[in-house]
Amino acid sequence: MTLRTDLTALLADAGLIDVDVDEAVADEHVRSSAYRRIISVAAASQNRDGDRAIVVTILRDPEELTSKGAVVAFVDEIAMKATDSAAFQQWAAELLPEIDRLKTEGHREFIRQRVRDCLFYLSIKEGQVPTSAELAGVTHWMQRLLADESTSLPVLTLLVEHGNTRKIRNVAKNRAGSRELRTN
Repeated sequence: MTLRTDLTALLADAGLIDVDVDEAVADEHVRSSAYRRIISVAAASQNRDGDRAIVVTILRDPEELTSKGAVVAFVDEIAMKATDSAAFQQWAAELLPEIDRLKTEGHREFIRQRVRDCLFYLSIKEGQVPTSAELAGVTHWMQRLLADESTSLPVLTLLVEHGNTRKIRNVAKNRAGSRELRTN
């Protein structure tokens, strides 16, 4: 398959007709934007059957950074729409073998870590309170997301005490002390 053929098929399957395929093939920034639109359409669907094929196709892109970014965006979108961590974990388990197509180990590990972060996030959404050791196993990005969005006082307290950065600890401290959080 060629990049042009892959991109044309992904766009057609997503129903996106306003992307200039020639421009997307020539410019990885345009292509990255197209991938994100394709992923948004796929993530909005209730049917997850075609997701692995989408990832396989995106990972054939000659620009690894472009394909890695698209797969990470896909992981994020699916995780944020997931109803429970078990469903997301099953979805991710089906896709993770495909990331071995990436040549750069750092890109593969980044995606694996993002999946772990998302599972952590979903477990907190389900009411679990992590230990400080579990918190230490997630990225600064995930800790910051939790500091910004969590409504759980125990989670915010954990972040105040064990957040990786001063910024994370301060955001969590301010949110833990907010009147809005205490009244919920």
